[in-house]
Amino acid sequence: MSAPTHTQPHPATRGGVDIRLPWWALALPALAFVALLALILNPSDAQAATGDPTVTQLFERLQQLIAR
Repeated sequence: MSAPTHTQPHPATRGGVDIRLPWWALALPALAFVALLALILNPSDAQAATGDPTVTQLFERLQQLIAR
């Protein structure tokens, strides 16, 4: 003969949701957002915009060849 087991009610059935986030669950996404925003807004890291003249000339030649 098996004994009846008493289980605790599911947390969602107690009338409210009891979820606690650790401090780093909010801090890490905020830190990542700030870091990416700093990378985007820092104009000194925009070195790729000033391309090498040789590469620019190569792309111009390729564009001319494709346009023919």
